[in-house]
Amino acid sequence: MVWGKVTLGEVCRIEKGNIGILKATQGDYPLVVLGEERRTHNEYQFDGEAVVIPLVSSTGHGDRSMKRIHFQSGKFSVGSILCAVMPKDSSTLSAEFLYRYLDLNKERELVSRMKGMANVSLSIKSIAEVEIPLPPINKQKEIVDSFKYIETQTNTLSSEFFHQLDFLKKLRQQILQDAVQGKLVPQDPKDEDASKLLERIGRIKKQLINDKKLKFGKSTDKPLSLIDKIVMPETWKWCKSDDIFFVTKLAGFEYTDHVVLKPSGEIPVIRAQNVRRVKIDKSNLVYIDIDTSYLLNRCALTKTCLLVTFIGAGIGDVATFNEKERWHLAPNVAKVEPFEGCEDMIDVFYMNYFLLSSIGQREIFKHIKATAQPSLSMSTIRDVDIPVPPLSEQHRIVAKIEQLMNHCDELEQTIQQSQKYTKELLHVALKEALEPRKVMLK
Repeated sequence: MVWGKVTLGEVCRIEKGNIGILKATQGDYPLVVLGEERRTHNEYQFDGEAVVIPLVSSTGHGDRSMKRIHFQSGKFSVGSILCAVMPKDSSTLSAEFLYRYLDLNKERELVSRMKGMANVSLSIKSIAEVEIPLPPINKQKEIVDSFKYIETQTNTLSSEFFHQLDFLKKLRQQILQDAVQGKLVPQDPKDEDASKLLERIGRIKKQLINDKKLKFGKSTDKPLSLIDKIVMPETWKWCKSDDIFFVTKLAGFEYTDHVVLKPSGEIPVIRAQNVRRVKIDKSNLVYIDIDTSYLLNRCALTKTCLLVTFIGAGIGDVATFNEKERWHLAPNVAKVEPFEGCEDMIDVFYMNYFLLSSIGQREIFKHIKATAQPSLSMSTIRDVDIPVPPLSEQHRIVAKIEQLMNHCDELEQTIQQSQKYTKELLHVALKEALEPRKVMLK
């Protein structure tokens, strides 16, 4: 048999909410608003079961959008920018069936009817014109039960997907934790002790200072804070980041006096939004001219180095700059680069992974103060304690981390694809539940 169709205006009472949401008085009755969570009010406007539909766009700005509709029962109130749609005869139309149908088809049946330029809205008259299928009431109840069963199964799967993704997140962190404690790859007795490596870097740094290529007096004299707390292999050596890296930023006055950011140009500029975990996000780049970059040469990016967001959103994020061409710093990103002549003595990617490990993140934030706009000073970055393995072991650690992280990425993609398929199957299953079945009459 084929189900008949009716309009909402024929079978429902449609009434606009009368409660100004900001003026509501907290009370015992649910107050349905645009958001998913209910507020409360000291009076009720409706008593029964209803579908509550927003009358304004969820996003505004001229866009037609509706994030959600609501099902509500009992005594409740409705905000003045929503309306309640209540079946006139519950023995003919189930409010919960109506909710399921409209929720599944809200883009076609409701969003498409929104009108307006700046203030996009949905009228009561337009809602009344919405046409819905009207199966027998017992069939409506069967459909609602089917919806609930499918959603229960889907929620179980979604919960499992969430746990799997959470496990992957913890696994990634454990990989980094093992890596920076010498537990990820075996030590090789043929490797040169890291102390000798640091001695060579120290001599080069001293010579750079003597040649006035590096300023003296930026070093931290604070003691190593982790040396007695974390056990490392005997061939490893603790140091400060200042012992092996030149740390700097683009000063505020340099930016104000000289830098003009452009949507296109000669020299790409790294901003905080471009600094991601390990890799650079090359979308939404801005540029400066090459003359400005050479004028502010200290803040140019010309060799493999670390980039650290030190203020604003993403503070503490660390990426590796590994481009062949010249780039430049923005004011909210610091560069941490090997000293001149020491480029082949440090695996920058190993240092990147260390700073993203839980130990490294604790080091980065160990001096930060709780303020409205937290920030990392250059002296804080110079004071980070770093466990340095022999150079050959650094390379082996990076290769192993990348191998394991690639496996994690593949697993994450598989889980996300399964999530996508599950949502698609849910939509198909629910849609099929609403399709009338044509049967042959004998």
